[in-house]
Amino acid sequence: MNRLTLILLVLGIGLVLLIVNNDSGYTFGIRNEQFGQALYLVPFAALLSMGIVAGNRGGLPTVLRQLAIWLVIILGLVSIYLYRYDFQRFGDRVLAGLMPGTAIVATTREGEQEVILSKSMSGHFETDASVNGAAVHMLVDTGASSVVLSRADAEAVGINPANLAYTVTVMTANGRTSAAPVRLSEIAIGPIVRRNVPALVAQDGQLDQSLLGMTFLSTLGSLQMQTDELRLRDR
Repeated sequence: MNRLTLILLVLGIGLVLLIVNNDSGYTFGIRNEQFGQALYLVPFAALLSMGIVAGNRGGLPTVLRQLAIWLVIILGLVSIYLYRYDFQRFGDRVLAGLMPGTAIVATTREGEQEVILSKSMSGHFETDASVNGAAVHMLVDTGASSVVLSRADAEAVGINPANLAYTVTVMTANGRTSAAPVRLSEIAIGPIVRRNVPALVAQDGQLDQSLLGMTFLSTLGSLQMQTDELRLRDR
């Protein structure tokens, strides 16, 4: 039996024992969590022993050199595992910075997902949202009490602006105007999905860009704004 087969056999037996003893919570009198952690060390110990055995052919200096190499390899693998979430967050931050407006989904240390938006060149936070299944580029506006669609975006998501009643008075950068109340079947930004969202449709020429307002943002679990980042978390 070669070393690889022996390692796989030990790991297999250990996994079977964990499965069998799942209900009791203990394996050989050891908590399953601790037993599983010890099981993870088996491949590392095998790598180290193989390095030592291989080094025996060249005397003590070779043994020490091989031992040092394998220790560095093992420490590197352990470090990558321990800091895997930090590496992921770093990659997500780089991607978000290179692609402003793109919703980057990251996983926190607690295993929760959050959406990261980077500030655009205009100095605002923007995102590509899915509205009724259609892609809509929206400005994140905490000062807007409602989600507001421009006429063009309303048509893109399947709403006919000509059939709407513009009965709601709103204030825009161009002054006072009227908007039409609607219900959007779905708004999604990455894994964050909201259904039956109250919204408004602006009159033609009154809104250059659709707004992601508080009828969506107020449903979030958290909204964290930093200098160049906006982090959204579901409930």
